[in-house]
Amino acid sequence: MALMPVADALAAVVSGVDPLPEESVTLEQGYHRVLARDVAARRTQPPNPMSAMDGYAVRAADVATVPARLTVTGEIAAGRPFTGTLQQGNAIRIFTGGVIPDGADAVVIQEDTDRDGDIVIVNERAVAARHIRPAGVDFREGDVLLHRGARLTDRALSLAASMNHTTLPVRQRPKVAILATGDELVAAGGAPGPGQIISSNAYALQALARAEGAEAIDLGTVGDTLEATTAAVRRARDSGADILVTTGGASVGDHDLVKSALDAEGVEMAFWKIALRPGKPMMHGRLGSMRILGLPGNPVSSYVCGFLFMAPLIRALSGRSDIHPPLEAALLGGPLPENDQRQDYLRARLELRSDGLPIATAVSKQDSSLLGNLSAAQALIVRPPFAAAAAAGSSCFILKLPL
Repeated sequence: MALMPVADALAAVVSGVDPLPEESVTLEQGYHRVLARDVAARRTQPPNPMSAMDGYAVRAADVATVPARLTVTGEIAAGRPFTGTLQQGNAIRIFTGGVIPDGADAVVIQEDTDRDGDIVIVNERAVAARHIRPAGVDFREGDVLLHRGARLTDRALSLAASMNHTTLPVRQRPKVAILATGDELVAAGGAPGPGQIISSNAYALQALARAEGAEAIDLGTVGDTLEATTAAVRRARDSGADILVTTGGASVGDHDLVKSALDAEGVEMAFWKIALRPGKPMMHGRLGSMRILGLPGNPVSSYVCGFLFMAPLIRALSGRSDIHPPLEAALLGGPLPENDQRQDYLRARLELRSDGLPIATAVSKQDSSLLGNLSAAQALIVRPPFAAAAAAGSSCFILKLPL
C-alpha cells in the first residue's frame, strides 16, 4: 500500500468540512471564539470632535500672533460638553476627551499657556485642527471592523464593546473526544508494572485542542481488546463529538485494534499510513458526522500528528480563516543528511540572529518516544521527501510550536 503524501493527507482531513452552527455569546464569553459573521460598528467613534490634550479650545485666528490674551468663558470635561459657541477673543478650558465646542478649531496645550484669573496667555501659535481628534477618526457607524473567520483576541473584544455590541455571533466549539489505547498504559501517578509506561499523550492533545478553541472530552484508556475499543468508539459518537482522536493501536501488529474497531463500526476510511516522520501509521475516517483521527502511540508521533492534523481540523470546524499554521523561513544551525521518501518534521531549538532570522538546530536524538526533546523544542524543521543533504547555514522552513 503506497504511503499518502502529507499534503494530500492534510487536504483530505479538512476537505468538505463545513463550519459548525452559529451561536451568540456575550463579550465576556467571546475570548478566542471564532466569528460566524462580519460585525459592523453600531456607532461612530468618536461621535464628535474631541480634544486629545488638556489645554484650551481656541480659534486659531485669535492666536496667530503670540503672546495672545484670551478671556476664559467656560470649562469642558469628558462627558460634559459646552452648550454655547466660542466667540472671538475667548477661550474655553478643555480636558482630554472633551467635545470641541462650536466655533473652536484648535487646542493649545496647557504647557504653552499662563493663567491670570479669567485671562489665559497663549505663548505658542495654534494651528487649526492640532490636538483635535476628528469625529469618526477611529471608525464610523456601519464600518465592518471584525470579520467572519477571525478568532477574537482581547483587543477585538475591546473594539466590539466600543462598537456598542454586547453579544457576538460565533461558531459553536468543536467537541474533541480523546481515547488512549494499550494494555501497557498506566495513569499518571500510578506504579507501572513490568513493561508498562505512564499514559501521557492525552494531556498534550487535550491542551492542544483547548488552545485551538475546542472542548476536550477525555474518554480515558482502554485495553487491547476489540470489544473495549469498539465500545469506546460508540461512546465518542454518543457524546456528540465532532472529532474522535485515538492514540495507539494504529499500526499493523496483532494488538493494534483501532482500525479493526473502526471498520466494525462502519467507519469510512480516507487513508491509513502517510509518508510522514514521525507519524507514518496514522489514519483518518468518518463515522456519520464524526471525524476520526487515529494517531500513533509514540508520544512524539502523537503530538506531531495532533499539531499537523487535529489542530487544522478544529480550525476548519470553527470556521477559522487561518486553517494551517504558516511555514517560516529559517537557517539550519547544523548539517542534515539527505531524506528518504517520507516528509520529516525534526524537533528543533531556535535562536535569533541579529537580523531577526531564526536559526533552527535539530535536537541530536529524533526518536519518536523522547518527550524530553519534544518539550525542549520550539519548532519543527520541515524536510520534504528526498531532500538532499544540507549544510549548516542552509535555508530551511520551520513550523513554530505553540508556546
